[in-house]
Amino acid sequence: MRNILKAATLESKFPVLSVERGCILSKDADVTVGFKVRLPELFTLTSAEYAAMHGAWVKAIKVLPCYTVVHRQDWFLEEKYRAVTGRDDMGFLDRSFELHFNERPFLNHYAYLFITRTTRERSLQQSNFSILCRGAIIPREARDREAVVRFMESVDQFERIMGDSGLVGLERLTTDEIVGTGKKAGIIEKYFSLSQENTTTLKDISLSPAEMRIGDEILSVHTLSTRTTCPPRCGRTGGSRSIPPTAATAASPLPPPWG
Repeated sequence: MRNILKAATLESKFPVLSVERGCILSKDADVTVGFKVRLPELFTLTSAEYAAMHGAWVKAIKVLPCYTVVHRQDWFLEEKYRAVTGRDDMGFLDRSFELHFNERPFLNHYAYLFITRTTRERSLQQSNFSILCRGAIIPREARDREAVVRFMESVDQFERIMGDSGLVGLERLTTDEIVGTGKKAGIIEKYFSLSQENTTTLKDISLSPAEMRIGDEILSVHTLSTRTTCPPRCGRTGGSRSIPPTAATAASPLPPPWG
């Protein structure tokens, strides 16, 4: 039986070129700034507070320059509660409360926000586009230092607007939190393992048109966009399918090139 599977190295498919000063640089010269997002507890906002939070998002997005991609990534992971009973100041009721919920399963939520500066050239890019069609490997807009500085200033303003709302907290990701250290996994390693644990072990990755499997877990990606707002080559997911309890629901670590 002839093997028709095509093998490729992870390095050749990985879109990240480097991480410098907390910014993710892609192989297409896109610059991305990442944040951890702290959201209000579910069902704790009034109608007025919800409208104010929505208005803050709209106001913050408007300060970003053209051809900027705002990508929010939500992880929903089924985990087991770990009791904290080692504190000296804990009383009998506090310790009993922790032990009561110990090892009970719950759905944990992690949220990240990625703001990417891309270019007009990249926003119009198609699948048949390659560096052979360009006069230079790096787009002209990406070599404009002043444009990059203006982008970083707009990101700072975006962060201030969201912080002043008092409803959403943004914490900028550092280089170590992105790429990890020798003892702690970064978000890149967490993405490849479909876990938020500090695991540095890379699992087997299987990619196919039907699914993406990492070890025993399946990646399920959903979008809230409608077909009218997406390019012809993408669309809204028609629904979710049954996945194992240990599977994770996540999204791409970097914004898609079509914005």
